[in-house]
Amino acid sequence: MERISLPLTLRLSLLLLLLGQGSAVQAVNVYKYVDEDGVVSFSSERPHGRSYQDLGPSCAMAYMGCERAGWDWSKAPLNMDDYREPIQRAAERHGVDPALVRAVVHAESSFNRLAVSRAGAQGLMQLMPQTQRSYNVADPFDVEANLNGGTQLLSELLKRYNNDISLAAAAYNAGPTAVARYNGIPPFKETRNYVERVNLLYTRYRASLSASR
Repeated sequence: MERISLPLTLRLSLLLLLLGQGSAVQAVNVYKYVDEDGVVSFSSERPHGRSYQDLGPSCAMAYMGCERAGWDWSKAPLNMDDYREPIQRAAERHGVDPALVRAVVHAESSFNRLAVSRAGAQGLMQLMPQTQRSYNVADPFDVEANLNGGTQLLSELLKRYNNDISLAAAAYNAGPTAVARYNGIPPFKETRNYVERVNLLYTRYRASLSASR
């Protein structure tokens, strides 16, 4: 029988949630791995010397299905420093506002260059294998390559939708076919949440970048 081990931080979060203190649950990166005794464990610290599954940045109950979309993204801490120069280079190369690139990176991977989604998307801008091939991204975990491929895709989507950020974000998440099928933002909860998230983050990053100049 599979055994599951939970670290103290996650056990405390579960207790708080059960006691009606869900607001105390904090954002963490959650890593799932199997130890030497075959125990399935979840940790907020990246395991060393063993294979693991990165469940990505989420609340402490991520492995139980907690949705990042439920957070108040208007108050989420911004990351103004990580990958500043690579993001700027990719943005300039493809004519995209660096604030938007940073917003998409934040929404997609929370700046974790090793992030892997359950669907198989990889890296900072969560590129699917087909997208990687289309944009010649040999290593999706290479910062420059991932940012270049993702920003090129974002640039093409912005041109396709006349710089409508909401439609471009929807297509980045669900694909242009879905946007065409529904003649706008698809009625998928995940996609609608994603579009809202990107717009909120973009507005905040743009303001922060403007203030720092």
